[in-house]
Amino acid sequence: MESNNNYYKVASHEAKKGEFKKCLLLYSGGLDTSVMLKWIQENYNSEIIALTIDIGQTVDNMEEVKQKALNLGAKEAIVYDAKDEFADLLLSEAIKANADYQGGYALSCPLGRVIISKIAVKMAGKYGCEVIAHGCTGKGNDQVRFEGYITTLNPKLKTIAPVREWGMGREEEIAYAEEHHIPVKQKIATPYSYDENMWGNTGEGGEIENPELIPPLENILQWCVVPEKAPAEAEIIEVEFIKGIPVAVNGENKKLSELIAICNKIGSQHGVGVFHLVEDRIVGLKVRGVYENPGATIMISAHKKLEQLVSTREENELKSFIDNKWAYLTYGAKWYDPVMYHIHAFMNSQNKKVTGKVKVKLFKGNVTVVALSSPYSLFNHSLATFNKDAKFNQNASPGFIEIYNLAQKTAYNVYNYEEELDKN
Repeated sequence: MESNNNYYKVASHEAKKGEFKKCLLLYSGGLDTSVMLKWIQENYNSEIIALTIDIGQTVDNMEEVKQKALNLGAKEAIVYDAKDEFADLLLSEAIKANADYQGGYALSCPLGRVIISKIAVKMAGKYGCEVIAHGCTGKGNDQVRFEGYITTLNPKLKTIAPVREWGMGREEEIAYAEEHHIPVKQKIATPYSYDENMWGNTGEGGEIENPELIPPLENILQWCVVPEKAPAEAEIIEVEFIKGIPVAVNGENKKLSELIAICNKIGSQHGVGVFHLVEDRIVGLKVRGVYENPGATIMISAHKKLEQLVSTREENELKSFIDNKWAYLTYGAKWYDPVMYHIHAFMNSQNKKVTGKVKVKLFKGNVTVVALSSPYSLFNHSLATFNKDAKFNQNASPGFIEIYNLAQKTAYNVYNYEEELDKN
């Protein structure tokens, strides 16, 4: 199949036919990238180095993915284990930022694209590839992330996006795969597409696309049980933090990537961290996805409450604003914008005191922080208690109220706001 005649390359970083001889393909082993591996050979007459990056995918056998790439004609197939790098460099920042884009999405894909792009640039240099190919469509966010990050990290590299070029829909891709004897999981009757790493699993396609339809979760979810089928008894787990980063679960100290895996396993059994989100994409579209991020939901819920316990009211207010800005920048392919360096400096300063233990109750899709302690806790029992021996000086409260309310009282009575409100 030839390129789409209606597609014209206008960006300086888009490679054209005849401009390169060796291409690094970001290869997942799924429908898009498997079709691409054949299609690039046919349409660009290029050698292909297939790069598969392990950032905690659970459904893929990496050796099988590697062999599949070789079977489809890749000159070399590389599997790069980046689980610890991903967790330690990026997911640690996500936890400190209470990662949440528009209501429950812990940003697994945007964060994954940062580490994938970084490694791809490094491997392209190692193997002498002039071009990096990705499997994104022209309607998605990931094209912006990959091409933006790749050309930021190495402006000499160029990219190609065959899915954007060829104009095939999902049905045409499946037909192309069948014609070229490419084994893929997707079938016309089950058109769900997934993107997975240790931080979460994203489901799209089929009934998920149309917000007027109810997605059949039992057919869609790959990690979590539906909440209705979760255990009838709650489970309480304890997460310990040092300077904002989880260091132990239920008293077991492990590296962060392993703790995330543990929380994913426990959380998925209780159906927690499943979100339906109609999200605002970078390119201006509204698109619905079903997200599974059980471990992320547990860790972020625990971290957020612990952070609130050790911070003042003003710190918590500012942190909430900064967290939201961090989420939008991360989602919006701005990881290397200078403002992110400044935000991370603030995040690290704020999290120096986020140390302690948090007990989290999991029950039929719900995550509830039920107890927490910290050597930096700002809770003072002798001041906060309602018992008669409290040390809080209640005699001072009326004077505080009079001064605190002065501006509001004065303005209200000068401008007759109530009369104006009645007119509206």
